[in-house]
Amino acid sequence: MDVSVESLRRELLEHQPWTALTGAGVSAASGIPTYRDHDGRWLGSQPIQHQEFIRDANKRRRYWSRSLLGWPRVAKATCNETHRALSQLQQAGFLTGVITQNVDRLHQQAGTENVIDLHGRLDQVRCLDCHSLVSRSAVQLWLEQHNALPDMPTVTVRPDGDADLPASFIDGFVMPNCDACDGVLMPDVVFFGGTVPPEITQASFDMINSSRGLLVIGTSLSVFSGLRFCRYAAAQQKRLIILNQGPTRADDLCHIKYSGDAFAVLARCASELTDKSAEQTYA
Repeated sequence: MDVSVESLRRELLEHQPWTALTGAGVSAASGIPTYRDHDGRWLGSQPIQHQEFIRDANKRRRYWSRSLLGWPRVAKATCNETHRALSQLQQAGFLTGVITQNVDRLHQQAGTENVIDLHGRLDQVRCLDCHSLVSRSAVQLWLEQHNALPDMPTVTVRPDGDADLPASFIDGFVMPNCDACDGVLMPDVVFFGGTVPPEITQASFDMINSSRGLLVIGTSLSVFSGLRFCRYAAAQQKRLIILNQGPTRADDLCHIKYSGDAFAVLARCASELTDKSAEQTYA
């Protein structure tokens, strides 16, 4: 028997129920690029900042033009074995819910319930003036109708529906505005440098309070919005387990860390636990 699988299985059994905190590494196998490498270093240039988008029309134009080509890849992404493993664990009673730093909604696609989208969701767009919501798919249709797609054989897709484009295309790009009030449209996400709404933060603390342990998966915890929950769990004397290939900012707080092929360990562990739970249910 794999020692790591047996160790994680024992942890999940002895300290259930758990809350899972997930990051970009979980969705990498679904074809969604990550911002950082396994050591937490930036891959390419830093992403757009929250205040840049709000204050600078040129930054918004850059974002929407690149998103025109980058969004379809996110929209077509499907959940992978890690998403499914967490859904299995929840259905078997081992998992209270998931706090995700991802904006791709793949946990929900896998069937997981009680998911907190810490940084929002990329599949919808919000007006900064009247706060109305519209689907990202509807915005995509508008963008395609009002802008000629560039003739590019290959496009380098970047995280969160971004893509590299020539400056000449960006400069002449027509941006969308709100149909209701002609206000500024923004993806319903918290960009880097933005603030997570306090009600979302409190809901995350409440979820951890209802659990006996925090399971951190696929994140280096480079941003404070995720790290705070590890510190909170440690202060509440919750069990803290990390599954991540590279270092994280909470390595000194955790009880056990699984690196290497940690996602495969989780998938095998979930399969074994849920199979046994099913056997007990029908025994």
